[in-house]
Amino acid sequence: MTITNNPVNVTATDAPDQPDRSPELEELYRGFESELLVPLWTQISDLMPTQPQSQAVPHAWRWAHLLPLAERAGDLVPVGRGGERRAIALANPGLGGAPYATPTLWAAIQYLGPREDAPVHRHTQHAFRFVVEGEGVWTVVDGDPVAMRRGDFLLTPGWQFHGHHNQSDTPMAWIDGLDIPFAHYTESTFFELGPDEVSDRGTPARSRSEQLWAHPGLSPVSAAGTPTPSSPLAAYRWEHTDRALADQLDLESAGHDGVVEAGHAAVRFTNPTTGGDVMPTIRAELHRLRPGAETATRREVGSSVFQVFEGTGTVRVGESEWSVGHGDLFVVPSWQPLTLATDEGLDLFRFSDTPIFDRLHQSRTEVEGTRQ
Repeated sequence: MTITNNPVNVTATDAPDQPDRSPELEELYRGFESELLVPLWTQISDLMPTQPQSQAVPHAWRWAHLLPLAERAGDLVPVGRGGERRAIALANPGLGGAPYATPTLWAAIQYLGPREDAPVHRHTQHAFRFVVEGEGVWTVVDGDPVAMRRGDFLLTPGWQFHGHHNQSDTPMAWIDGLDIPFAHYTESTFFELGPDEVSDRGTPARSRSEQLWAHPGLSPVSAAGTPTPSSPLAAYRWEHTDRALADQLDLESAGHDGVVEAGHAAVRFTNPTTGGDVMPTIRAELHRLRPGAETATRREVGSSVFQVFEGTGTVRVGESEWSVGHGDLFVVPSWQPLTLATDEGLDLFRFSDTPIFDRLHQSRTEVEGTRQ
C-alpha cells in the first residue's frame, strides 16, 4: 500500500546513546518510514520519561476577569439549540488552544440570565457544577429539579438528561467540570438532544435524590447492596460541607486527630452506595486552611483544578506563584509540586482525575520527599 503524506520521520543523530550513523543505518530508517514503523531507541526519552511531563502548564484565571466576560456573553450570545450552553471553557496555554484545563479535565464558567432555560441534553461525559456565588437556578437531572445555591456541589453523571432553568430575576454564573478531554482521547463520546425545555419547572427546596440519599450514614433499604458507578445524590449542600470542615479544625484545636496536616482540613465528596468517588473519572474535595497555615509541598500523578471559594492565599505550582482570592481558578498539572498558604484563611474547591489512575494502579503521591 502506498502511503501519501507519510507522517513518520526517523532521523539518525550523533547522540551518545544512538547507533553510529552510516549509509546502511539511513537505509534502515527509510525502510522503517515506508512501513510506518518507529524504533524505540530514537523515542525512549519522550515515551518513557523519568517522571510525568505534562503538556499542560500551571496557570491561574481571575474570577474578576471571567465574570464580566460571561456577563457580556449573556448580552450577546443566546442560549438554545446549537450552542446548547453559554459555557466558556478554560484553555490551558500549554495545550495548543484546545478548550481544556488539563489533558483530562474540562472546566468552564457557565452563565444563565434571568428567566432563561438551557435546553435538555445528555452525553457520556461525566459532569458537575460548583456554585461560587448566587442562587435562583435549578438543574433538572433525569426529571428531578435540583436547587443550585452558593457552595453547593451538584452532579450530572454521564448519560443522564439534564437542563437548567433560572426562575429568578437575576443572572447566575457557576463552574462546570467534565471529563471531556479524557472521553475524546478514548474516543468514547456520545451525545443526544432532549426536549427544548426542562421537563419539570418545579422549584423544590430539596430534590428527590436528596430526600432519598442525603442522610449521613443512612441508606434506603430499597437500594441497599446495589452499588452505582456514580453517586445517586445530585446535590452536596454547603451547610454540610462547611460543618464538616469546621468540626475537623475544632477537633485539631482540642488536640484530636482529623485534619490532613496542621491547620488543613479537607473533605471528599463520596458515592453513598460505594464510599468511593462521586464519579468514575472525577474526584471532588473541599479544603480549608485556617489563618496562618501552610501546606506541605505535594506532588501527585494526575491533574487537578482548584477554585477559591472563600478567603485569600498564596499558591505555588512548580515555578509559578500567585496570590488568589474569591472565585479564582488555577491548574495543577501532573506531578507538579503544589504548596498552599494563607494569612487570613482559605477555602478551596478541588476536582481531579485521580480515580482514573487509581483504577489503573498508577496513582503516586509525594509529600515533601515521602513517596506513597
